[in-house]
Amino acid sequence: MEKEKIVELENVCVSFDGEQVLDGLNLEIRDKEFITLLGPSGCGKTTTLRLIGGFQEPDEGHVLFEGVDQSGVPAYKRQVNTIFQRYALFPHLNVYENVAFGLRVKKMPEKEIREKVSEMLALVKLSGFEKRHIETLSGGQQQRVAIARALANHPKILLLDEPLAALDLKLRKDMQKELRGIQRQLGITFVFVTHDQEEALTMSDRVVVMDEGKIQQVGTPQDIYNEPKNAFVADFIGESNIVDGVMLEDYSVRFSGQTFPCLDKGFEPNEAVDVVVRPEDVDIVPTEQGMLTGVVTSVAFLGVHYEIIVDIGGFKWMIQTTDEHKVDDKVGLIIEPDAIHIMKKSKYSGLYGDYSSYSEEMDHLSDVEEEE
Repeated sequence: MEKEKIVELENVCVSFDGEQVLDGLNLEIRDKEFITLLGPSGCGKTTTLRLIGGFQEPDEGHVLFEGVDQSGVPAYKRQVNTIFQRYALFPHLNVYENVAFGLRVKKMPEKEIREKVSEMLALVKLSGFEKRHIETLSGGQQQRVAIARALANHPKILLLDEPLAALDLKLRKDMQKELRGIQRQLGITFVFVTHDQEEALTMSDRVVVMDEGKIQQVGTPQDIYNEPKNAFVADFIGESNIVDGVMLEDYSVRFSGQTFPCLDKGFEPNEAVDVVVRPEDVDIVPTEQGMLTGVVTSVAFLGVHYEIIVDIGGFKWMIQTTDEHKVDDKVGLIIEPDAIHIMKKSKYSGLYGDYSSYSEEMDHLSDVEEEE
């Protein structure tokens, strides 16, 4: 049974200094779900979060909370709490007083505050830390205090704006699991913002992929990964080979000079399409057995698998395999029908999916830029 809607954004538009940040956004958020807004810097995901939290008013459109328009309702009057990237803890207060702060504002009796703080600190595995000062805590512990403080008021919705970005990789992975566990345990709606695709896929019930102020696709992590709507989504969620193709008829597509059976239908005869093949779904075989043939131009060992770039008629394919191959090897590729996904042409066609300029170094550089 589908859960009831708790938040609705209806045709929301926001612009700053004449630049459109959100462009006719429509989104429904369901009660008790973990939903993630995912996209590159500047796509509008944090602005969307701020609209829900009451820190920003839309220029056009409406934000509804349980069916009630929130126009003019300030942040403190909404049943919403926010955890920002910088945790905004009070350095002059100890852990107990930080968690108790919102409860004191509400003038809750001292006995109830004690019980609530104790319950929240147990939830985030910080029992016994009550008297510790904030500056003596690690980044991960400060993160937990921020979560405990935000949840102490038992909001209906918790908004999280890249809350794990400052943590190192191992701690980040641990906190992903813990946040997911806390969300399930409390049954609160979590709206999470990140530019990290893996984070979105591992934590979410649904993912909202955004670019240039518009929603490109909403779906389960499996939907988004296996059935991307356009080349932007296919490229942003994991690695993808995206080639030009022609849908000859239902279940038959031509690309890279060959005709392949596929599982897609409903396109016009001979419609130009984008063809997506994930790197892990390609098998390398001897050339005489291959549906396509090419030359290995680059090999990187990544521990679990090799990442191999193969030149097929000037287009560079990425293949992930556990078998080792050498640069300049001539290889054949086999692609099964269920590995081929057909997408309609879009404004993103031709921009992604060729690994001609790909290198590990470029990948890391883009990660560093995101974090600055």
